[in-house]
Amino acid sequence: MSRSFSPEPLGAGVIDDLLDTARRAPSAGNTQAVGFVVLDTPALVRAYWDTTLPEPKRSSFRWQQLLDAPILVVMTTRPDDYVERYAEADKARPNLGDELDGWSVPFWWVDAGAVAQNLLLLAVEAELGACLFGVFDHEDAVKERFEIAEDERIVCTIAIGHPTPDTPGRSANRTRREISSVIRRPAGS
Repeated sequence: MSRSFSPEPLGAGVIDDLLDTARRAPSAGNTQAVGFVVLDTPALVRAYWDTTLPEPKRSSFRWQQLLDAPILVVMTTRPDDYVERYAEADKARPNLGDELDGWSVPFWWVDAGAVAQNLLLLAVEAELGACLFGVFDHEDAVKERFEIAEDERIVCTIAIGHPTPDTPGRSANRTRREISSVIRRPAGS
């Protein structure tokens, strides 16, 4: 994750190419419910920060150069797409095609996570910086400001741009769990 960006714009078509590849992550029932709201002008990026990080909080924000990212991608998903898809004949299953509560695992979040991971990896491969962060209690305001449909949910925002030297975050010193604590093999068979 990069939290420090140059305001230098990306080349023409770069973000669309990244998003086109990122969206190809697998999705339950091939539902493809992820969408992207691309904020790629200084005015749109400024409007995002005005909505989510207004003064006086902005001037004391720890990651000032994060605000310089030339592109912000607001990633959305529409949970009802899953209910509708699983009501179709080839996927009809009790509860899944009836209501959102029928899903013990809400795959709209799982599938969106796969798309977000793709986008982060693709940015690194393109020698760009990227930073994923939550919208948290600003979801309604962001949806209103950028005309996101009421039935869509905001998954996250991903800043993308040319990285500049960065100070590691407080979590960077956390060590990775030992692989032996992550992989389990049950006894038997």
